[in-house]
Amino acid sequence: MVSFPVRAAFLPFKGLVVAILFLGPMGCEDPDLSIPSAGEVEARYEFHGPIHAEIRGNVAQVTVEIPPSEIERGGALWAKSVPYIFLFSRGTLELFEDHPGLAGVRFVARAPDDALIAQALLERGALTPATWPRALSIAGTARKEGTDSPARMQDLVHWGEDHTDFEYNPRYAPG
Repeated sequence: MVSFPVRAAFLPFKGLVVAILFLGPMGCEDPDLSIPSAGEVEARYEFHGPIHAEIRGNVAQVTVEIPPSEIERGGALWAKSVPYIFLFSRGTLELFEDHPGLAGVRFVARAPDDALIAQALLERGALTPATWPRALSIAGTARKEGTDSPARMQDLVHWGEDHTDFEYNPRYAPG
Protein backbone atom coordinates (compact mmCIF):
# COMPACT_ATOMS: atom_id res chain seq x y z
CA MET A 1 0.00 0.00 0.00
CA VAL A 2 1.36 3.38 -0.96
CA SER A 3 0.68 6.29 1.35
CA PHE A 4 0.91 9.89 0.41
CA PRO A 5 1.87 12.39 2.99
CA VAL A 6 -1.15 14.67 3.12
CA ARG A 7 0.79 17.46 4.84
CA ALA A 8 3.30 17.63 2.02
CA ALA A 9 0.55 18.23 -0.52
CA PHE A 10 -0.56 21.39 1.33
CA LEU A 11 2.87 22.93 1.86
CA PRO A 12 2.66 25.29 -1.15
CA PHE A 13 -0.69 26.57 0.12
CA LYS A 14 0.70 27.08 3.62
CA GLY A 15 3.19 29.60 2.20
CA LEU A 16 0.37 31.39 0.39
CA VAL A 17 -1.69 31.59 3.59
CA VAL A 18 1.27 33.05 5.48
CA ALA A 19 1.85 35.62 2.70
CA ILE A 20 -1.82 36.68 2.73
CA LEU A 21 -1.85 37.00 6.50
CA PHE A 22 1.38 39.01 6.48
CA LEU A 23 0.87 41.18 3.39
CA GLY A 24 -2.93 41.46 3.40
CA PRO A 25 -3.21 44.23 5.99
CA MET A 26 -0.85 46.42 3.94
CA GLY A 27 -3.59 46.91 1.33
CA CYS A 28 -6.32 47.62 3.89
CA GLU A 29 -5.43 51.20 4.71
CA ASP A 30 -8.25 53.57 5.56
CA PRO A 31 -9.46 55.38 2.44
CA ASP A 32 -8.97 59.14 2.20
CA LEU A 33 -12.36 60.59 3.08
CA SER A 34 -11.22 64.16 3.53
CA ILE A 35 -13.59 67.05 3.04
CA PRO A 36 -12.65 70.68 2.46
CA SER A 37 -12.98 73.48 4.96
CA ALA A 38 -15.59 76.16 4.34
CA GLY A 39 -12.81 78.65 3.61
CA GLU A 40 -11.30 76.37 0.99
CA VAL A 41 -14.68 75.98 -0.68
CA GLU A 42 -15.23 79.76 -0.80
CA ALA A 43 -11.76 80.24 -2.30
CA ARG A 44 -12.66 78.00 -5.26
CA TYR A 45 -15.31 80.38 -6.58
CA GLU A 46 -15.13 83.96 -7.84
CA PHE A 47 -18.16 86.12 -7.25
CA HIS A 48 -18.72 89.88 -7.25
CA GLY A 49 -20.97 89.82 -4.16
CA PRO A 50 -21.35 88.07 -0.83
CA ILE A 51 -20.45 84.38 -0.89
CA HIS A 52 -20.69 82.01 2.06
CA ALA A 53 -19.73 78.35 2.30
CA GLU A 54 -20.43 75.81 4.98
CA ILE A 55 -19.91 72.09 5.30
CA ARG A 56 -23.03 70.09 6.12
CA GLY A 57 -21.95 66.55 6.84
CA ASN A 58 -20.04 65.64 3.69
CA VAL A 59 -21.72 68.19 1.42
CA ALA A 60 -20.33 71.65 0.74
CA GLN A 61 -23.04 74.29 0.52
CA VAL A 62 -22.22 77.59 -1.13
CA THR A 63 -24.64 80.50 -0.92
CA VAL A 64 -24.53 83.72 -2.90
CA GLU A 65 -26.73 86.78 -2.73
CA ILE A 66 -28.08 88.00 -6.06
CA PRO A 67 -29.28 91.61 -6.28
CA PRO A 68 -32.91 91.92 -7.43
CA SER A 69 -31.85 94.16 -10.30
CA GLU A 70 -29.81 91.31 -11.81
CA ILE A 71 -32.69 88.87 -11.56
CA GLU A 72 -35.11 91.42 -13.04
CA ARG A 73 -32.72 92.12 -15.92
CA GLY A 74 -31.98 88.43 -16.57
CA GLY A 75 -35.42 87.05 -15.83
CA ALA A 76 -36.43 83.50 -15.05
CA LEU A 77 -33.73 81.97 -17.24
CA TRP A 78 -30.99 83.81 -15.36
CA ALA A 79 -32.54 82.87 -12.01
CA LYS A 80 -32.52 79.19 -12.93
CA SER A 81 -28.98 79.24 -14.32
CA VAL A 82 -27.14 80.82 -11.38
CA PRO A 83 -26.40 77.56 -9.49
CA TYR A 84 -25.20 75.81 -12.65
CA ILE A 85 -22.77 78.58 -13.58
CA PHE A 86 -20.91 77.80 -10.36
CA LEU A 87 -21.47 74.03 -10.09
CA PHE A 88 -20.13 73.27 -13.56
CA SER A 89 -16.76 74.90 -12.98
CA ARG A 90 -13.14 73.95 -12.40
CA GLY A 91 -13.65 74.88 -8.74
CA THR A 92 -16.24 72.17 -8.21
CA LEU A 93 -14.31 69.61 -10.23
CA GLU A 94 -11.15 70.29 -8.21
CA LEU A 95 -13.06 70.05 -4.91
CA PHE A 96 -14.20 66.56 -5.91
CA GLU A 97 -10.71 65.58 -7.09
CA ASP A 98 -8.93 66.92 -3.99
CA HIS A 99 -11.43 65.66 -1.40
CA PRO A 100 -12.61 62.08 -1.92
CA GLY A 101 -14.91 62.32 1.11
CA LEU A 102 -16.92 65.16 -0.42
CA ALA A 103 -20.27 63.67 -1.46
CA GLY A 104 -21.70 66.73 -3.17
CA VAL A 105 -21.74 70.47 -3.70
CA ARG A 106 -24.96 72.43 -3.31
CA PHE A 107 -25.12 75.94 -4.73
CA VAL A 108 -27.82 78.26 -3.40
CA ALA A 109 -28.78 81.64 -4.85
CA ARG A 110 -30.70 83.90 -2.49
CA ALA A 111 -32.27 87.34 -2.72
CA PRO A 112 -31.18 90.06 -0.25
CA ASP A 113 -34.30 89.28 1.86
CA ASP A 114 -32.93 85.70 2.18
CA ALA A 115 -35.62 84.26 -0.11
CA LEU A 116 -34.49 81.29 -2.14
CA ILE A 117 -34.07 82.06 -5.83
CA ALA A 118 -32.69 78.70 -6.97
CA GLN A 119 -30.53 75.87 -5.70
CA ALA A 120 -28.96 72.75 -7.14
CA LEU A 121 -27.04 69.83 -5.66
CA LEU A 122 -24.38 68.14 -7.77
CA GLU A 123 -23.55 64.77 -6.28
CA ARG A 124 -20.16 63.11 -6.64
CA GLY A 125 -20.40 60.74 -9.57
CA ALA A 126 -23.25 62.59 -11.30
CA LEU A 127 -20.66 63.59 -13.88
CA THR A 128 -18.05 61.16 -15.13
CA PRO A 129 -14.56 61.87 -16.48
CA ALA A 130 -16.21 61.76 -19.91
CA THR A 131 -19.03 64.22 -19.07
CA TRP A 132 -17.11 66.78 -16.98
CA PRO A 133 -15.48 68.37 -20.07
CA ARG A 134 -18.91 68.80 -21.65
CA ALA A 135 -20.27 70.40 -18.46
CA LEU A 136 -17.33 72.81 -18.29
CA SER A 137 -17.80 73.70 -21.95
CA ILE A 138 -21.55 74.34 -21.64
CA ALA A 139 -21.07 76.51 -18.53
CA GLY A 140 -18.12 78.38 -20.06
CA THR A 141 -20.06 79.13 -23.22
CA ALA A 142 -23.04 80.32 -21.16
CA ARG A 143 -20.79 82.66 -19.14
CA LYS A 144 -19.21 84.12 -22.29
CA GLU A 145 -22.17 84.25 -24.66
CA GLY A 146 -25.25 84.06 -22.42
CA THR A 147 -26.03 87.77 -22.51
CA ASP A 148 -26.03 87.94 -26.32
CA SER A 149 -27.35 84.44 -26.87
CA PRO A 150 -29.93 83.31 -24.28
CA ALA A 151 -30.01 79.89 -25.94
CA ARG A 152 -26.61 79.25 -24.32
CA MET A 153 -28.14 79.86 -20.90
CA GLN A 154 -31.02 77.57 -21.81
CA ASP A 155 -28.51 74.83 -22.74
CA LEU A 156 -26.88 75.26 -19.33
CA VAL A 157 -30.22 75.02 -17.52
CA HIS A 158 -31.17 71.85 -19.43
CA TRP A 159 -27.79 70.27 -18.66
CA GLY A 160 -28.12 71.25 -15.00
CA GLU A 161 -31.61 69.85 -14.69
CA ASP A 162 -30.42 66.58 -16.21
CA HIS A 163 -27.50 66.18 -13.78
CA THR A 164 -28.52 67.75 -10.46
CA ASP A 165 -31.22 67.78 -7.83
CA PHE A 166 -32.62 71.30 -8.17
CA GLU A 167 -35.27 73.64 -6.84
CA TYR A 168 -36.51 76.97 -8.18
CA ASN A 169 -38.59 79.56 -6.40
CA PRO A 170 -41.62 80.21 -8.66
CA ARG A 171 -41.53 83.86 -7.66
CA TYR A 172 -38.22 84.23 -9.55
CA ALA A 173 -38.36 81.31 -11.98
CA PRO A 174 -41.96 80.51 -12.87
CA GLY A 175 -42.80 77.46 -14.93
